Amino acid sequence: MDFAALMSSEIAKAKPKDDSTTKSATTTTTTITTTSKKYIRRSEAEAQREAAYRAEQAALEEKRAARASEKRRREEEAAEEAQIREDRRRKLAEETRRRREEAAAEEKRARRKRLGLPELKKEDSASASEDGNDQDEGDIPDEELTSKLRDLGEPVTLFGETHRARLKRYRRLTTVVTAGPIPTTLQLVAEKDMKVSADAVPQDKEGRRYLFRQLASYFTMVLREWEAALAREQREKQQDETTFAGKAAINAMVSSRANMVPLFRKFESGDLDDDILKPVVEIVQAAQERRYVDANDGYLRLSIGKAAWPIGVTMVGIHERSAREKLHDGERGHVMGDEVTRKYLQSIKRCLTFAQVRWPPEDIRQLMG
Repeated sequence: MDFAALMSSEIAKAKPKDDSTTKSATTTTTTITTTSKKYIRRSEAEAQREAAYRAEQAALEEKRAARASEKRRREEEAAEEAQIREDRRRKLAEETRRRREEAAAEEKRARRKRLGLPELKKEDSASASEDGNDQDEGDIPDEELTSKLRDLGEPVTLFGETHRARLKRYRRLTTVVTAGPIPTTLQLVAEKDMKVSADAVPQDKEGRRYLFRQLASYFTMVLREWEAALAREQREKQQDETTFAGKAAINAMVSSRANMVPLFRKFESGDLDDDILKPVVEIVQAAQERRYVDANDGYLRLSIGKAAWPIGVTMVGIHERSAREKLHDGERGHVMGDEVTRKYLQSIKRCLTFAQVRWPPEDIRQLMG
């Protein structure tokens, strides 16, 4: 075998091996070229950053929207719960007020029954009086009433105010109030018409209203004279500092004037009970006739009356003595048990004390001690 044939055979043997090696090398070079890419374009990097930012902002916006929705839901639930609580509170207050009025009416009926007075009618006297006043004075249309309240500078509608309450508020604002120690809407009568009669207390509406005007006029006159007497005394003394007795007298007059305001309001509304009105009329009649001892006796009958006043120990053992419950019944049903009533009755007594000094009696035996 010559050299050329030998080389040809060797080349033929080695040729397939070379092709596979070449292909493998080519593939490796391509992979290295693909995986060894270390750099990207700036636009590609900016696009990737912007896409990541947008995704992050979208996620934050979704979270904010979810939190806002949850907050609105909680606020709505809280508002609903507050409205439910307010409705329950209003219903409870209305129920409490109704029960209190029923208890007061029942106590009033029991007291009138115990005193032997006729039983009152079941209809609401306050509502009847309001209806009567509205019918007498006439109704005002809502638009006209709104314009009148605006002209007066008053709010058109208060919270929960009905048309009747708005009309009553307008009547109160436009009602002429009599000037005096205690301002009142009652038209005061002249001094010659103040004479009252305790023989028969009128039961009709007009007669009772005129009687209330007489009583208000008399107490207004007494309070006005009382103020003038104190002012005159201070001017006569010409002292910068008032004495202790002078201060006490001024305080007594001021407290009496303030405590008699509820009495004047009862005169205006006409809801003074007969078991108080009749004794007051007797006291005023005796005072006008300068029979101050008789007036004081009427005050004592009104303030003390027939109620049992326990003296000393009323419970000495474990067993309750007979008729002891009458003490508690007397305390509950007595007119002096009410603080407001007690104060204006005491103020009436102070007016009597001043009246016997301002208008002394002809008979010295009629002076109170």
